[in-house]
Amino acid sequence: MDWSVLLKDYKRYLEFERNLSKNSILAYLNDVHKIHVFCEDHDLPLEGLTAQHLQDFLIWMNSFSISPFTQARLISALKAFFNFLQLEYNVGHNPAELIETPRLTRKIPDTLSVIEIDKLIESIDLSSTEGMRNKAILEVLYGCGLRVSELINLKISNLFLEVEFIKVEGKGNKERLIPIGKQAIKYLKIYLNEIRPQQAIKSGAEDFVFLNRRGAPLSRVMIFIIIKDLAHKTGLQKSISPHTFRHSFASHLVEGGADLRAIQDMLGHESITTTEIYTHVDKDYLQSIITQYHPRS
Repeated sequence: MDWSVLLKDYKRYLEFERNLSKNSILAYLNDVHKIHVFCEDHDLPLEGLTAQHLQDFLIWMNSFSISPFTQARLISALKAFFNFLQLEYNVGHNPAELIETPRLTRKIPDTLSVIEIDKLIESIDLSSTEGMRNKAILEVLYGCGLRVSELINLKISNLFLEVEFIKVEGKGNKERLIPIGKQAIKYLKIYLNEIRPQQAIKSGAEDFVFLNRRGAPLSRVMIFIIIKDLAHKTGLQKSISPHTFRHSFASHLVEGGADLRAIQDMLGHESITTTEIYTHVDKDYLQSIITQYHPRS
């Protein structure tokens, strides 16, 4: 089999048949590239691979000290790739079927307290146009629990501020409606009505909410930089990212007594088990429950 043709076909399959996002497609292709390198290094034909060959591949990958999560993702990618070969190239077997995925412990995510979030947002310099934009960014990020990809791709045409909802496109190009609070609406309107109209907007970026100084959509990296700079400015010792605001959004809703199914819908989680991790996040909150309700406390 010609690997270059195969990878092009696989990319089209992921894009049009599986309807995956660009980031997911890139991740799948990167993982398949690893098995491609392994096959070339060991002079193995793709159609002749066995389960033992794939076990050898995983041992080879483990020599690079990969985590159990990376190994699990690799196995998942291999199974998906060989399923594709069976469908499109009539390959008679899937050697990845018998490979077991390692048991994974679910890591409790890092979150910020309400005080820490307030401190970060209040540290923004509102005397500059970029500061007003950044204020709106963080209010929307925390107020709606968005992924960074959902934030940078947020469209003006998907804002329904009069009814306090926004529409976002999540993983797998799945759309969902999310409530947006009055604080986020307030600063979003200031940005949209007073700051953004002053910019020269690049062609094709007219419908994107958040723009850089050149009038183009913001990158993921830029959101990371904004948050890292604010953390440094306020002396916050935690290692945070845009996703920390999403975790905090969910954690604070759970602490406030919000319904877990509602939080699942707002976050766009396919499985409720993913959302359930937020019931274990805040140790101080759990301690207060014990103190308040346990007869021996």
